[in-house]
Amino acid sequence: MPVRAGLIGLTAVVVMVLALGFWWDREPPAFDVRQAALEMAGGDQSRLVTGYVTTATLIRVADTLLDKPGGYLSNDVMPPGVFMDNMPNWEFGVVVQMRDLVQALRSDMSRSQTQSAEDSDLVIADPQFHFANDSWIFPATESQYRKGIDALKRYLARLSDPAHKEAQFYARADNLRDWLGMVNKRLGSLSQRLSASVGQARVNTDLSGEAGASQSTATPNEVEVKTPWTQIDDVFYESRGACWALIEFLNAVEIDFHGVLQKKNALVSLKQIIRELQGTQDAVWSPVILNGTGFGLLANHSLVMASYISRANAALIDLRRLLEQG
Repeated sequence: MPVRAGLIGLTAVVVMVLALGFWWDREPPAFDVRQAALEMAGGDQSRLVTGYVTTATLIRVADTLLDKPGGYLSNDVMPPGVFMDNMPNWEFGVVVQMRDLVQALRSDMSRSQTQSAEDSDLVIADPQFHFANDSWIFPATESQYRKGIDALKRYLARLSDPAHKEAQFYARADNLRDWLGMVNKRLGSLSQRLSASVGQARVNTDLSGEAGASQSTATPNEVEVKTPWTQIDDVFYESRGACWALIEFLNAVEIDFHGVLQKKNALVSLKQIIRELQGTQDAVWSPVILNGTGFGLLANHSLVMASYISRANAALIDLRRLLEQG
């Protein structure tokens, strides 16, 4: 009898852990960036000054990362979080996009020129989000990200306060172009890693385009690129997380940089990029990430994701070219 009761109890615990893991594995939904910014402004429309929506969106994304069901899972050491890998990889994709945007805020968007002083709160926020994403304790990753969020909230409060003229956000074409340059490289890397799920022989183009270029050590003319099968779902969910955050940031940029984009006739280009990225958020109906060959019997989810990201990245290159024009 005690053995039977123990087995029933163990089964109940396993079922509860599995159910909890399934609930925690659900990705957060998209949100309305303008509405989120208005809520942070206490419903006061006049506080939505240039840069307010972008900064508020960054804060909302960071809050979502920490406060979604199950909280932040990348540093969990207890079940079911310790056994989960899809959501931690999703979280890492979000974190990378957050890091890039807060760095752009600190280095470019909040400064009028290269010789101007950095914003005091952004100086604090930037390194907090660059803290190790998987530290469990002493200190925990969440505590460092919370400090970064608090610093961003102080910057946001000063941004809309006429008494704090030192807090600024400069919606200029060059600032947007520089941040998009970082996004360009991130998406390019994700696309290559996703495409390598089936393995490819690629011509080495590391030094193409410049006759006098050199590199540290010699490499073959052809290289074999293949993502290990154990990492295929990791790259897939990292990409979904990165695209989820990027969609929200681009929606915010559309509002804060509206004048610049309209003058450059680039609003349609931005909307197309967002639309391509939204395809990466479609529901995944398969219980596992399939890795079939390009024209094989089984689907290859990585190649589908890479297709969306590649098209978005190509449109992003065109958008940056438009922003460079006078």
